[in-house]
Parts: sequence; C-alpha cells; structure tokens
Amino acid sequence: QLQASGGGWVQPGGSLRLSCVASGRDFSGGAMAWFRQTPGKEREFVAVSRGNSGMTRYSDSVKGRFTISRVYAKKTVDLQMNSLKPEDTAVYYCAARPIYSVQYWDEKSYAYWGQGTLVTVSS
Repeated sequence: QLQASGGGWVQPGGSLRLSCVASGRDFSGGAMAWFRQTPGKEREFVAVSRGNSGMTRYSDSVKGRFTISRVYAKKTVDLQMNSLKPEDTAVYYCAARPIYSVQYWDEKSYAYWGQGTLVTVSS
C-alpha cells in the first residue's frame, strides 16, 4: 500500500528527493514518516508528517537539511534531502499509520511500510 521511489547515488553536498505514494488506505488524518536503515543497525527515524495539522518532526541528524511534505490529493509524502552527507547513506523506508501516535519515532508504531529505496552518498 506504500510505494517509495527516488533513491540513487549522489555526491556529498548534493540533493535527492524521495517520494512515497499510498494506495488503498486513507492516511490523511494520520502520520506518514520516513525511516532509514544501514546494515547491522536498527531502523532509524528520520521525519514524520502529521495529517491535517501540518505538524512535522525531524531527527536531530537531519534537521535543517531534510524537509518532509505531503500532497493530500495525491496521497504522497516526499522527503527533500539537501546537503547530503556520506552518513546519510541508507535504505530509506516510508511508513504510515491511519491515526497519529505520539510515539512517531518508534518504528513499531507503524503498521504500513514501503519497500525501501537505496540512497548512496559518496564521492
């Protein structure tokens, strides 16, 4: 029900935009988020957008560089990533839940996941 796209290779300092489209279920009132994972590590919270309120939250590691945005008519959530660093290299996953949770940073609170898209930042 979630399809992510937009990953790829970029040099340090560059930009990428990820997109995730939802189908089948209405997440407009809930939360849509991005997580990322590198080999051997747990999935890490990146950003979340709360439906209808417009509230967003970011991890400290991406704050000021990444921007999450939603287009409700298209049922999409995008992640604009600027000033990318090698440590941003990861598989990025979009996640969603129909009702917002205060534990938005916890991957266990999301029941719906996209397939993941690889972002590689290197020179």
